[in-house]
Amino acid sequence: MPPEIYALTLTAVSLGFFHTLLGPDHYVPFIAMSKARQWSLLKTLIITWLCGIGHVLSSVALGFLGIALGWMVGNLEAFEGARGDLAAWFLTAFGLLYMIWGIRRAILNRPHTHLHSHGEVVHAHEHDHHDQHAHIHDEPERPSLTPWILFTIFVLGPCEPLIPLLMYPAASSSLSGTFLVAGFFCLATLVTMTAAVLVGYFALKPVSIKPLERYSHALAGGALFICGVAIHMGL
Repeated sequence: MPPEIYALTLTAVSLGFFHTLLGPDHYVPFIAMSKARQWSLLKTLIITWLCGIGHVLSSVALGFLGIALGWMVGNLEAFEGARGDLAAWFLTAFGLLYMIWGIRRAILNRPHTHLHSHGEVVHAHEHDHHDQHAHIHDEPERPSLTPWILFTIFVLGPCEPLIPLLMYPAASSSLSGTFLVAGFFCLATLVTMTAAVLVGYFALKPVSIKPLERYSHALAGGALFICGVAIHMGL
């Protein structure tokens, strides 16, 4: 295998690492949603992996399709850019709607006080409508659409640095080199996403947000909204 391929592979690992680490949208949504929805570590990692795999494989598939059809790098990058804009709008809209839903939920669950009289004894009883008024039913809990929404957003989200990396070995007619570069880029991206999510998960785990607990969903939605806005601003 030509030495240029090994150099490209090293570049792919570096770009996968920095592209992911410098893009908070690759891990902040999972950290925020995990804290707000109280996901277990295993569930958080599974959702992160599935979204990450969808994220990288969609760009790999597009890259190989472009190679097969003889598309130019500029055409592929333009298409990736359009996909990126669409993903950013979806992330922004989802974050905004989730934040609004979280604020409404927080308002409805605002703690309040009832006075109870037992003869001459009067005492106050404070509660909210989320915990103290919850009733146990035999009906199974409805599955959340949040993981699937995140998966859709990440499948639409492009890996812009990958396209030029795939083009060089493809132009050299090195199919094995193309697969090698793509594989190491994907692996570096997934490992970095996982590491960042783990750091965020364990950093927030001991943090008590009891005073703001009823705003946890609103805060998570706000974090996603900010990530989407940051993408639009090119940050």
